[in-house]
Amino acid sequence: MSANQNIQWFPGHMTKTKRMIEASLKLVDAVIEIKDARIPVSSTNPDIDGIIGAKPRLILLNKCDVADKNSTNRWIDYYKQKGIKALAIDCRSGKGLNLVVPECRKLLKSYIEKKQARGIKNPSIRVMIVGIPNVGKSSFINKVVKQNRAKVEDRPGVTRGNQWFTLDRGFELLDTPGVLWPKFEDQTVGERLAFTGAVKDQILDTELLAVRLLDLLKELKPPMFLERFSLNADTVADMESFELLELIGRKRGMLISGGEVNTERASAMLLDEFRAAKLGKITLELPEE
Repeated sequence: MSANQNIQWFPGHMTKTKRMIEASLKLVDAVIEIKDARIPVSSTNPDIDGIIGAKPRLILLNKCDVADKNSTNRWIDYYKQKGIKALAIDCRSGKGLNLVVPECRKLLKSYIEKKQARGIKNPSIRVMIVGIPNVGKSSFINKVVKQNRAKVEDRPGVTRGNQWFTLDRGFELLDTPGVLWPKFEDQTVGERLAFTGAVKDQILDTELLAVRLLDLLKELKPPMFLERFSLNADTVADMESFELLELIGRKRGMLISGGEVNTERASAMLLDEFRAAKLGKITLELPEE
């Protein structure tokens, strides 16, 4: 396995999506950017700031139910210091979603007042939803619209075109396909996107990815992770990550002929359990880092 795994993302629809977002900005009054609460940096397209420009923005830290709560609060404080409102939400459970529309209205208070001064009592508000693949844009829309109209699937790149959704009191949402950038200059970003499922597993070395995840878990030592695999924190700290992967596979009985561990199967299991928060509520990135 190469330690310098090169993760790239070149689907043609990504370029098309970027153009679509730029063209649609003039149709909306504000932007909601959805990020993964576990990796707020890695789940941010670095081009987004340039694309959005001066449009009012609300950040939603999705999947907060599988992230560390204290870490999420630190991220909310971080964005507040930068003058950006951020909310912790979970699209599957609906947590925090009731705050989104009121916060958008607060964000657009001056715009609404100007419209009202011109005789428009209830001015319509149009908001664009942006975010990289698999951060939960469609799940968010399904919950807030209260109709299962947006296609949801737990894999990257399902939404292909712009879609409008109308909420009550003239509040409209514009959904856009998830957009990534064509190349990750920082391989750590690519790896963390892969840990959470934003990059397709098929284009990666699953075993190397599992080993890199174990590198992080060895540092963090989440209690649920240690308990789930009956691991000793001191023993884990002294082990090479590939040895730890083999130990985990052996504990799960994932053996092949000759008593060797099926590390590919163990790797897939580890990634699945991390994504489902079975190893604990884990945040991989903090503001001070």
